[in-house]
Amino acid sequence: MSTECRPALAHHWLVADRGGERVLAEMRSLFPKAPISTLVYLRGCVESWNAGTLPKGDVIESPLSLLPRARLGYKWLLPLHPWAFASLGVPSGTSFVLSSDAAMVKGLRVPKGVPHVCYCHSPPRYIWDMQSEYIPDKGVYGRMSAFLFKVLTAHARRFDRAAAQRVDYFIANSTFVAERIRRYYGRESSIIHPPVSVQDFEVGRLAEDFYLIVSQLTPYKRVDLAVKAFTKLGKKLVVIGTGSEMDRLVGIAGPSVRLVGRQPFAVVKDHFERCRGFIHPQIEDFGIAAVEAQAAGRPVIAFRGGGALDTVLEARTGVFFERQTEDSLADAVLRFEKMPGEKWTGDCRKNACRFSGARFRNELKELLVSKLPWVFQGYQWGD
Repeated sequence: MSTECRPALAHHWLVADRGGERVLAEMRSLFPKAPISTLVYLRGCVESWNAGTLPKGDVIESPLSLLPRARLGYKWLLPLHPWAFASLGVPSGTSFVLSSDAAMVKGLRVPKGVPHVCYCHSPPRYIWDMQSEYIPDKGVYGRMSAFLFKVLTAHARRFDRAAAQRVDYFIANSTFVAERIRRYYGRESSIIHPPVSVQDFEVGRLAEDFYLIVSQLTPYKRVDLAVKAFTKLGKKLVVIGTGSEMDRLVGIAGPSVRLVGRQPFAVVKDHFERCRGFIHPQIEDFGIAAVEAQAAGRPVIAFRGGGALDTVLEARTGVFFERQTEDSLADAVLRFEKMPGEKWTGDCRKNACRFSGARFRNELKELLVSKLPWVFQGYQWGD
């Protein structure tokens, strides 16, 4: 059967090199010749893959890519996403499909009888349960936009749930996402945590007197809680990242808080390795940055919810706060500072190593072989 196994990959969209694309990169290392079907592909976006450009013919785009500027404005074309994903296919002769999905690529056309395994980063928040975070309903135009967005996404929800029923097996990236898959799709899933580039970070540097956030500055990230808490405490906080919340956060930040915008990886790495602790005030599906902090030997002060419950070990690699309020976060910081400072480094690094790329590949391979032994019998896996 190994000579007949012709795998294909699918990914929601290829426009940046982030956590989802790291997952896709590890998948492609197992299936190096597999083509990738996606909504749109912005050439040069995956910087770590062949100098950022995939070989011609390796990527199959949906018809949406034919529209003017769709590769940059694809998010504004959400009403067309169900049609575009339903029009997206895989090459003739494909014998297995593995999708990496945080949107609706699970709804692509898969030939009858071809098994489809979906690695789900999350049922898309913007159509299921966080619409108000994506489209604020302030002002007349804001309320009109929010209403129209909700009407348009009703069809997207129906499409997404129907597509989920055609998937043979789901893989969730965290316990939190497994519950979301169960709630919105009525499906069970196995859990394989995503890969984190633990090897990119070093331990052993002296911790300095500042805390760190590395995040997109969007409302659901709740960076505002940290800005308010650290302004109130008068303690130093560095915020790396940019987004729609930047101006508002600058306006409420006191002198102890610095918002430095988007930074190159060398600067991010340096701050991870020198900070006293990493602040994680949001509910994330997984939360790669919290693991990166631990890879640098730094503890995490996290809200007790979401993927942090899988990645942070209480009193060993971090502390939790119970309510998403500035006072609850401030109390956790003060509690953290009473704990011995030398206790964190070894446990943090050891815990982060649970999320390596090699571990991800091994777990994924073992799951696929256990679920679909007839597909992969004798298959020659990539490195």
